[in-house]
Amino acid sequence: MENISAGPVPVLSIVVAVLNEAENLPSVCREISQALSQLPETEIIFVDDGSNDATADVLRQIREESDIGSMRQLRVLSHDRRCGKSSALKTGIAAARGRWIATLDGDGQDDPAEIPALLDLAVSAKGRPPLVVGTRPRRNDRLSRRIATRFANGLRQRILQDRCPDTGAPMKLFQREDFLALPQFEGLHRFLPALMSVYGVPLLCRPVRHRSRLHGQSKYTNFGRAVVGVRDLLGVIWLRNRTRLPGNVKEW
Repeated sequence: MENISAGPVPVLSIVVAVLNEAENLPSVCREISQALSQLPETEIIFVDDGSNDATADVLRQIREESDIGSMRQLRVLSHDRRCGKSSALKTGIAAARGRWIATLDGDGQDDPAEIPALLDLAVSAKGRPPLVVGTRPRRNDRLSRRIATRFANGLRQRILQDRCPDTGAPMKLFQREDFLALPQFEGLHRFLPALMSVYGVPLLCRPVRHRSRLHGQSKYTNFGRAVVGVRDLLGVIWLRNRTRLPGNVKEW
């Protein structure tokens, strides 16, 4: 794990899990850096989930040679093998120093300029700090992917009653401690609204822009997503049914 330099404790940590996204990283990093002027003290963490392209090298080069000042503090964590997106997010969030976590994908489809609005929505909420999901009402994907995603979201909503129209959206913002309190498994990132609600975390949704992938192809097929999604859905139902939490705890 990379050493982190002493400095101001960040309010927000932006965590990006990437797999074979070398071509997209310069643009993604540039946009993240541009968004920082609208944010409080923020750190940026990329987790390379066992890429077999130049992803790790490109990230290190951006940090060491970039003329973008904020990128010189970029933290790069690397898995020695592919573990999955949820595991990569867990690695980054566990290493993060910020109270708040913002997640987004590294393919350029998410716009980092949306993060300040998500954070404003979270910190201005009354009561328990929420999970904020950046929902994608207009998807810039091919038709088959849009149909598959709509079906998956509809199925999850009907079964889990999580009140989130786009639970698999990659752009989310939440408290670090709320994520780390959850049971960890691969696929967790697609079920945060359903699982965090069990722990009393309220849900807020805000529409965000969704763009076409800059380069490369998605790491998942529609069939692969469907098979894994059904299995994970059954697991989440079991987890929710078996979770027992007290309303309050008294010490005598």
